Amino acid sequence: MQAHLANQPPANDDDLLAAGVEEIIAEHGGDARAAIRALLEQISYLKLARNRALDLVSRGYACGQLE
Repeated sequence: MQAHLANQPPANDDDLLAAGVEEIIAEHGGDARAAIRALLEQISYLKLARNRALDLVSRGYACGQLE
């Protein structure tokens, strides 16, 4: 999705968001439910990866108390 949007002239955030929505739906053959399902799966994966990463660092570092 990123590469396609990067080839377009700069636009406001709403235009970029709308283009992203259209693109993800197109990537799923026009099936909005499949696009939403894929996005939810990606969010779930990212949350899991974030939690695993936070488990690997000290609590103080993760909270931004150490630099």
